[in-house]
Amino acid sequence: MTLNAGKILTSAEKFHINLGLSRTLDALNKLGNPQNFMHFIHVAGTNGKGSVCAMLNEILYTHFKSKNVNIGLFTSPHLFSYTERIKVNNKNISSDELDKYVNMAAAANSELTEFEILTVAAFKYFKDKNVKYVTLETGLGGRYDSTNIITKTLCSVITTIDFDHTARLGTTINEIAYQKAGIIKKSCPVIISKDNLGLDTVKQYAKTLDAPLFLPKDNIRVEFDGKNGFAFINDKKYNFSLIGDYQAKNLSLVIETLKHLPFEINEDELKIALKNVLWRFRLEYHADKKLLIDGAHNQSGIKVLREFLDKYFPNEKKTFIFGCLNNKNWQEMLKILLNKDDEFYFFEFNYPNALKYNELPKDLKSRAHLTFNPAAIINETKNLKIVCGSLYMEGILFNPR
Repeated sequence: MTLNAGKILTSAEKFHINLGLSRTLDALNKLGNPQNFMHFIHVAGTNGKGSVCAMLNEILYTHFKSKNVNIGLFTSPHLFSYTERIKVNNKNISSDELDKYVNMAAAANSELTEFEILTVAAFKYFKDKNVKYVTLETGLGGRYDSTNIITKTLCSVITTIDFDHTARLGTTINEIAYQKAGIIKKSCPVIISKDNLGLDTVKQYAKTLDAPLFLPKDNIRVEFDGKNGFAFINDKKYNFSLIGDYQAKNLSLVIETLKHLPFEINEDELKIALKNVLWRFRLEYHADKKLLIDGAHNQSGIKVLREFLDKYFPNEKKTFIFGCLNNKNWQEMLKILLNKDDEFYFFEFNYPNALKYNELPKDLKSRAHLTFNPAAIINETKNLKIVCGSLYMEGILFNPR
């Protein structure tokens, strides 16, 4: 009898982070090294990984769906279910299949952590589904992240690097960038923006591996008209479902990556993919509800959110619903986020390491309205409501079940 995947993944001995590759390599070796049967676009960074992976996956899916070539996507975290993390041809792994492959991975090495189990399960699932190309997102860092056991990398993509998980990745940009750069493989193309804070470190490391480094051109912009998003590539306009000026940088990484793949994406395929791509809770705007949901969960993400609000909703009265994990620099996040006239609700959600109201300093306690059920606030239409601070919180809050 197999155990439910959720029970295994969230059990006390599994639900933690223990960076390193040996356990993952051991489990995969016992399962026939399924990762060696496919090719990868490997994506690391502090912010933007999810959006970049979603775009690349949608483009590959659009290109290959009529060619009998299977494509995979592995991302984290999930919003509602672990099944969201593993996709083949844009379809989530089923709950029954997830149970099967998680049990298989856990049996291969009893010391695997939650993320390592999922990584092993994904590779084995992709192999069994005859997947040829995978867009692969790192979980934490890169160098010692369990996804970094792959050898057949088509491109290494480094998104925005900033301060996050400093206890594990380092307290300087150079230290963090060194960990992210660990995904680079010998002679494999590296894609990174020229204004990335970790560029020099990444460039130096790529040079040691004879990995050519490519910087996207500044020929892309993204605009939002208050309802719809548009991307302009070489001044050509595309309908683009992901809003936010910062997506221009993510899209430029994607467009540059496409140039270094062993197949060519035509303009019609790109047009369809940009219109259809979906990445939940990244500046997700519901005009009818005056509701904006954003997964910003660190200082740089919050700064981007605040800039978006100031640019596109300068005169709107704003009500924030905020919750986050207590290992984040939430004091700085709230300092960036809140203006003096903004209304502030603190959501004390039920999740391991979630920040509690009693942990707030006196000045924030005096300002914050504590809520355990923000539904009534979200449903009112007087103010613009912004829900932010944690993807885990938003997954709980907007779970359709």
